[in-house]
Amino acid sequence: MNGEYESHPLYRLFNPRGIAVVGASRRPWKIGHIILRNILEGGYRGRVYPVNPHADRILGLRAYPRVSSIPGEVDVAIVAVPAAKVLEVAEDAVSAGVGFLAVIASGFREAGHPELERELVSVARRGGARVLGPNIAGYVYTPARLNATFGPPRVLRGNIAFISQSGAFAISLMGATVTEAMGVSAIVSVGNKADIADDELLDFFRVDPHTRVVLLYVEWLRDGRRFLDAASKTVLEKPVIVIKAGRTSAGARAAATHTGRLAGSYRVYTDAFRQAGILVARSMEEAFDAAKALAWNPL
Repeated sequence: MNGEYESHPLYRLFNPRGIAVVGASRRPWKIGHIILRNILEGGYRGRVYPVNPHADRILGLRAYPRVSSIPGEVDVAIVAVPAAKVLEVAEDAVSAGVGFLAVIASGFREAGHPELERELVSVARRGGARVLGPNIAGYVYTPARLNATFGPPRVLRGNIAFISQSGAFAISLMGATVTEAMGVSAIVSVGNKADIADDELLDFFRVDPHTRVVLLYVEWLRDGRRFLDAASKTVLEKPVIVIKAGRTSAGARAAATHTGRLAGSYRVYTDAFRQAGILVARSMEEAFDAAKALAWNPL
């Protein structure tokens, strides 16, 4: 299991040796500042590099004008700049050998600019990098003490992995880990899923020794067949629970507004989920109850 885990293509996303926060700010209310502060206060043990061409130091750390000027190894760049600057940042980061771009910025397909999103993925792929997002709230991986989000600083450690297409839902999950006494191994906001999607994340958490249960909030799937194949393998080893958006017409419209895609037929999705062995929850409360029951008790 550990060999599969450490050789998985997403291993360095969750266990980075160095992280650059592009758009780190000295202003405490800015998203880049909050993400940097959460990484530092969470106890992440790797190297952290603020990137801001207009600052010398941020939160006690030396700041760099661009990712390519960082002398150390960077596995992940958290991109917290406006959408118009993301391609420039991506070009620079992949030229420096960064393996993963976690793009916080919105303003892509969900805002009517699918071509910008396609170009982002193209730039990353040409440099051998992968993209998480765009339009995300960040991600958490508690085994690495990594909270690279603009959500609450405190997250309770446990063995439930959450994958959420909604950034707001991901942030609410972070708070719920404490109020519901529900420890997590990971919380991953996937946003528009331009590149890394649910199927690859399911495959990672299948081999992750720190994860016992996987819970997903799904608005739509990029590749239904690949997702069901990944889920079918995962459920043989770990329970998978899904909350599917769009159970009502209002929910379907909200999902379409959020990520620029239709939510799809709720009944078709849930029937396919059940066929693959996935547990379908009708509400957040039901999903939490199922996740806690499965995480706290032997199967």
